[in-house]
Amino acid sequence: MKHLFTPYEMKSLSLKNRVVMPPMCQYSVTAKDGIANDWHYAHYVSRAVGGAGLIIIEMTDVEPDGRITDYDLGLWSDDHIPALARIVDAVHQHGAKIGIQIAHAGRKAEDAELPVAPSAIPFDENSKTPRALTTEEVEQMVEKFRLAVRRAVQAGVDTIEIHGAHGYLIHQFVSPLTNKRNDKYGQDRTLFGKEVIKAAKSEMPDHMPLIMRISAREYVEGGYGINESIAFAKEFKEAGVDLFHISAGGEGQIAAAGRPGTHAGYQVPLARAIREALDIPVIAVGRLDDPALANSVIGNEDADLVAVGRGMLRNPYWALEAATVLHKEIEVPRQYDRGFARG
Repeated sequence: MKHLFTPYEMKSLSLKNRVVMPPMCQYSVTAKDGIANDWHYAHYVSRAVGGAGLIIIEMTDVEPDGRITDYDLGLWSDDHIPALARIVDAVHQHGAKIGIQIAHAGRKAEDAELPVAPSAIPFDENSKTPRALTTEEVEQMVEKFRLAVRRAVQAGVDTIEIHGAHGYLIHQFVSPLTNKRNDKYGQDRTLFGKEVIKAAKSEMPDHMPLIMRISAREYVEGGYGINESIAFAKEFKEAGVDLFHISAGGEGQIAAAGRPGTHAGYQVPLARAIREALDIPVIAVGRLDDPALANSVIGNEDADLVAVGRGMLRNPYWALEAATVLHKEIEVPRQYDRGFARG
């Protein structure tokens, strides 16, 4: 029977276990001009030392005004590559694989003087009203995603994740709440996402898998649900997605906080539904910090991989401790071996 520490392979991505560190913005005030620094190095490499199978670098943006804040990472310039490559190389030295999440915040770009979006609809009453992108600007945005993926591949990552969740730009195009356009990107709300996927694939080696994070349900009146997300995920799969990272929320609130109640594993049924409907691998995420619960997600075949966010923020060595609790084999760094006694 498969469990949390069973190896996993997809194309050239060979993972020693099924523990994923999901992308979590660090908002590091020392991240000058979107360039990763020593904080990011310590943050990601320590999780590799701590036993995670796959680490996904935080939301990294395709243009300066695509960042949530001015303290986020970017990949709009070749100047960003060396610092990321340094992190990638160190993570590999400690036996983990690493990806990066490519994104644009759209109307949720807090520090942009004038955010952009599919339509001129603010996120909430405290947010700036964004400017609607022209059709030509949307096409140019696809090119910006393509170039960012090219730079990520040059930095040596093992996989790419496209951010299509949490109310950011791709999600804004998908959602009927935020896309009121009359052009081709309004007539087909999945078109922008599909073009980004195809652009990303054009820059990725054939053997490298493409991940896409989606919100499978919008917990807000008028938002879409699981049936709609299965439908648009099918289109994204046909465009080239190899694996979906299943989250929720994003329109009407930043995440699904409080709706319908963030009990342990509350998003796992969404992951299972998309996995079964599309016959595609998925990453489950959301309150899966308990090792036994995370292990059951794999054992029950709800998902193929499990992302542990808050748990890894609290404890870089979450995977090592989970293996100890579950009595599973895991390679412990020799220097820390006494701290994870078995028997």
